Amino acid sequence: MSFIHPSAIVSPKAELDDAVKIGPYAIIESNVAIGAGTEIAAHAVIGSGTTIGKNCRIFSGAVIGTEPQDLKFKDEKTFVTIGDHTTIREYATVNRATNHSYYTRVGSHCLLMAYSHVAHDCQIGNNVVIANAVNMGGHVIIGDFAGIGGLTAVHQFVKIGAHSFTGGGLRIHKDVPPYILAMGEPLRFGGLNVIGLKRKGFSEDALKNLRQAFKILYRSNLTKNQAVKEIEDTLGPIPEIENLVRFLQSSDRGIIR
Repeated sequence: MSFIHPSAIVSPKAELDDAVKIGPYAIIESNVAIGAGTEIAAHAVIGSGTTIGKNCRIFSGAVIGTEPQDLKFKDEKTFVTIGDHTTIREYATVNRATNHSYYTRVGSHCLLMAYSHVAHDCQIGNNVVIANAVNMGGHVIIGDFAGIGGLTAVHQFVKIGAHSFTGGGLRIHKDVPPYILAMGEPLRFGGLNVIGLKRKGFSEDALKNLRQAFKILYRSNLTKNQAVKEIEDTLGPIPEIENLVRFLQSSDRGIIR
């Protein structure tokens, strides 16, 4: 059975599943759906059009599902979805989408630390860690198991690949390929994310192939398109390599160097 603190304001048009907890002075607007076992702490605001999955924790002062900070927005009906087992810490914000995609998405098992900002139309995968005060522009895409260090600014339309890690206090202005470490100013390739990949169970063969792929991409003086062809011809149909090639082929802003 749900527990709602007497001081909370919950719209009768909100749908709360079993065992949801709503803390003091929280605001739950209409057309909100919250899954079983999720906890909404004091003073959090869950705006209209938001769907939150099961067993999530939304901490004090977090604001989810409010209007996008986009001057072109004309009060269209847009949405935010949050997956299961995701934690959103104090004063983090997740904005609704625009009519570009209609959905801002945060996956399951994610951690958004305090004061982080997920802008309109962003698409965040599963098991992603966004550290304190990371601020992203609209339309950012982040792959599964990626991590971003605190105080980092992410330019709009940037893509950040799965299993990558970007250091803190930086500016992500171009796409970050999967599986790598990104560091420095301007942001650049810092090697394979070996520790992270080993923790996720990647085999030595997979690591060897990825090292070779990034050697071709970053050390061969080839253009991106030439490097992609060389990677495909040299390393063949390996899942990690196929994922890297798809990412490179889909990069519109260009990749970090």
